[in-house]
Amino acid sequence: MIKGLTHIADVAAFLKEEPELYIIYDENVAGVAGDVRKALPLAKAAIALKTSEELKTLETVQGLCRRLLEAGASRNAFLLAVGGGITTDMTGFAAAIYKRGIRYANLPTTLLAQVDAAIGGKTGVNLDGYKNMLGAFRMPEYTFLCADVLQTLPPRELRAGLAEMLKTFLIGDAEAYRQAVASGVPDGSLIAKAAAIKADIVAQDPEEHGIRAKLNLGHTFGHAIEHEAQRKGDDIHHGEAVAMGMILATRLSERIGLTQKGLEEQLKADFKALGLPIGCPYPLENLAAAMAVDKKAAEGRVKWILIEAPGRVVIQEMTVKEAMDDLR
Repeated sequence: MIKGLTHIADVAAFLKEEPELYIIYDENVAGVAGDVRKALPLAKAAIALKTSEELKTLETVQGLCRRLLEAGASRNAFLLAVGGGITTDMTGFAAAIYKRGIRYANLPTTLLAQVDAAIGGKTGVNLDGYKNMLGAFRMPEYTFLCADVLQTLPPRELRAGLAEMLKTFLIGDAEAYRQAVASGVPDGSLIAKAAAIKADIVAQDPEEHGIRAKLNLGHTFGHAIEHEAQRKGDDIHHGEAVAMGMILATRLSERIGLTQKGLEEQLKADFKALGLPIGCPYPLENLAAAMAVDKKAAEGRVKWILIEAPGRVVIQEMTVKEAMDDLR
């Protein structure tokens, strides 16, 4: 359930009756977590996590579960994740497996998490550099959208979140896409609209057997870009990789005649104006191996999310080789 609230005090009002509340937070947002702890003085403990894609592992989640056990957390425990998508993913995964499942909620502190990562109950960790290979579907009780926690985000983090917002609008709302590009500023109404679109799709297909796959626009390419970046030690944010992935997906859409010529150039101009990257820094052949083992691949075929027009996407199955041949 999405709660488009304004302040941490509103979050506290929702959770103050929880008898066994544990705050799990990214150590990089200790200030926000401190405000949450002050607003919820009856919380049993506040547990800090070190977060990075390299630390988004089963070992880190095991460590979190161990700390919950040491703190005496029972099956009635309720976890509140305070942080970005890595924090909400790992906290949700811990909630899914700790004592066979406990409840949790998300208070996302990044734009990317507010419009995407913290919504929908996908939880998980990376394995050997491959994104989210281990995980579970575990729906949060609430996802709180607090505008005030975004005020100190660095510009790069905001742009990365904007990429995921644009992705959502390219999937389901062409007019909102135009508004987001024109304003360049992710205001509260656009955040709420993007969150609502994702929540509606998730409600129709909670465990991604059909329509929910559309939310992966840009992600098959994007995850491969992230894998290559991690292998090479390059600094590429998830949202930046998704932006590059959307451009590649649009190019593929044009090459197979699914969309009109010129859409790739239009998206490139839009993304560039918003400070988002538009060119993949790696050769396609370097991405192919990672895409072949993408967790969404089945029997050698990948579900590619391709664009017919802004606001309308389709699921197209083909092998990585077929896609690479069309892109060359």
